[in-house]
Amino acid sequence: MKSLWLETKLDYDGTQLRPLYSYMNHRLDGPSVLGFRGACHVDFAHMIDGEDLREQSAIAGSDMVHLIVEFFHANLLSAVALQRLIASLAATTVEDLSGGKVRLRREGDDLYLDDAKFSISIATVSAVSQLVHFAVNVSQKGTPVKTCALEDWGLNPEVFGRTLIAKVAFEFDSMWAATEKVRPV
Repeated sequence: MKSLWLETKLDYDGTQLRPLYSYMNHRLDGPSVLGFRGACHVDFAHMIDGEDLREQSAIAGSDMVHLIVEFFHANLLSAVALQRLIASLAATTVEDLSGGKVRLRREGDDLYLDDAKFSISIATVSAVSQLVHFAVNVSQKGTPVKTCALEDWGLNPEVFGRTLIAKVAFEFDSMWAATEKVRPV
């Protein structure tokens, strides 16, 4: 899996969650994980989650670390499984970077500290690929619900982002390699 951390800020509005976005805009072909920092505001026209649409739930934040993952030759269940693995990797990354002082709780694909939400994410499929958007709060500003954020714990967003995309790429490559060394039964 190819990975890239963008040096410039990029605001996420939901339009980036589309097939070949990372390839067409950032030259990441094949399976990829793109990391960047920026605000988040997803209007209902670009919202993928049916529950959020039905409830008319706002998805927003003034400053977040985002990941866009794209991979091929799988299905929606595989994308959801990877989404939940990313959430677990994000939780352990926070724990590691905080020296064990911050321990987040994962519920499905969401991360919490007590009742404060730390992450947002969605997994979906396109005609050619599987896609995951995963993001965590850098700041609590601009969020529509009670949240916690990297700045609460003094964690560097770029270090967090670079560490997380490296972990995601490693795990994906490791899982792919595991499929190529088994005999059929």
